[in-house]
Amino acid sequence: SIAKVLAAATCISSEVSGFTPSSIRPSSSSRIRAELEGVKQESDADTCNTDSKLQSRRSILHQCLTTGAALSAAQLFPSSASAALGTLPEFADTNAILQSLTIDVTDKQQYDDTIAFFTSAFDGMKIMRQRNNNGGGIKDTWLGFGPETLSTPPDFQLPVSSFAMYGGHASIHLRYDPFATAPLYKRSFGEFNNEPAPGDSIAYLQLGVPQYRISKMVETGGNVIDGYGWVNAVCPAGLPIRSIVGIRPDPIMFLAVNCQDVATSEEFYAKLGFVRQEYPYARPNQGQGQFEPPQPKKSVYVAPSPNSMGVLLLQNKKRKKAVVPNPVLRSLNVIYAPQDGENDAAISPEDLDPKFVDPSSIPVSFIPSDYLENEIKKTELAEPVSAFQPESNLQTLN
Repeated sequence: SIAKVLAAATCISSEVSGFTPSSIRPSSSSRIRAELEGVKQESDADTCNTDSKLQSRRSILHQCLTTGAALSAAQLFPSSASAALGTLPEFADTNAILQSLTIDVTDKQQYDDTIAFFTSAFDGMKIMRQRNNNGGGIKDTWLGFGPETLSTPPDFQLPVSSFAMYGGHASIHLRYDPFATAPLYKRSFGEFNNEPAPGDSIAYLQLGVPQYRISKMVETGGNVIDGYGWVNAVCPAGLPIRSIVGIRPDPIMFLAVNCQDVATSEEFYAKLGFVRQEYPYARPNQGQGQFEPPQPKKSVYVAPSPNSMGVLLLQNKKRKKAVVPNPVLRSLNVIYAPQDGENDAAISPEDLDPKFVDPSSIPVSFIPSDYLENEIKKTELAEPVSAFQPESNLQTLN
């Protein structure tokens, strides 16, 4: 099963480096942040420094990949004949999709502001799911433009229903840890926030929406960088956002990543099942007008499926300067179809922690599709909320 494969890859990488598996696997958000902050850029050869007592998570996993310990997509994912990813026809030709990204937040006000930023500034984005938001532990909120389920929702009817009622939507997962002490992103002092994103590994998360509201971005604590034709901003949690006025089946389009070397990053994602896809546009003129830019030169767009969210690999403009990790991004989350007999009930939270880190220090997690469907049932709201409300007004189905 993929769980055993990933565990084996972790063990191999630990043997190469001299670390134990428990020392590699992150046990908390603070552990991930500590490891990401400790990332050091390596030479083009990315050789392992055997004299060093401590190695970064990236160097360990990169060595795992380059020495053959990492496995190809065919080994990671079961064949389409033995496992299907839900029942949506859009995903009939794939066993995995990039379904979401997780953002770490360490301040409650920042957490609330980020929810308000997305739901009030981008037309159609709603609070889809929440967990433990009335308790004292870690709080989770999933934001999106429609159901995440990998099957057709029972209330969806062609040709009456809109895309917002169809399944297979990507999501933004906000994770607030009240026990974390180190802030990941601090807004500037004063009435308006003009603090840039922490680190430059993330260029932007691109959204293609029917309408956005710059006033709401500012009002909720976002940093609006520019807004000529399209808008570039930093959300209150520290993630860069680019929004374009357009129409997409799912407005969460892709994550743009700054790379030290695009070819190296493409090779990494290819081993995880990401292949080159046609660059997605939100407007019919496909980047030829003044309201949507064309695909950046020398960039490569990859995704597990042409119908899922993808990753845009951008060549770092300052090639000689190392890419600095953005600590707010906890992980990119790949949903995969488990093989027959794989027991999702035995999955622990540690199993969902990032198993790989790309050359730009972007963590990647793997989540079984059955586990996602069960979590949706446990955490989805009785009715998605299109504007931020106090926690007491939100109710889950279970």
